[in-house]
Amino acid sequence: MFDLKPNSRPARFTPDLLWELMSFETLMTRQVIHLIYWSGLGITALVGFGFIGTAVGVALREQSPFGFLLGIGVLVGGALVIGILALLWRAFCELYVALFRLSDDIHALRRASDSDLTPPTASD
Repeated sequence: MFDLKPNSRPARFTPDLLWELMSFETLMTRQVIHLIYWSGLGITALVGFGFIGTAVGVALREQSPFGFLLGIGVLVGGALVIGILALLWRAFCELYVALFRLSDDIHALRRASDSDLTPPTASD
């Protein structure tokens, strides 16, 4: 098949790679943002389980039917809050990815602009 990514080979450790990482030429944020995203979703899931536990605890503790209704209300409200938090967290992480992609594009434009401004050599 066709290879859609021309640079799909894994990066090997070279002195140039080390220099790019130390001078912030290559940003690691794209790889790190995935870890941050999944960690945030894990925390959101823990909060969701907390809401479910609260709803079940309230429903079981109360002997009246109002306690059961309150437990259902907490369960539904918790599910809505968890859904909203997951969407907001996704939007937050996508914003960071978009900002860093813009940074890469601006860096490439600056590099192209600098190469256009180099003076011609005597052989030209």
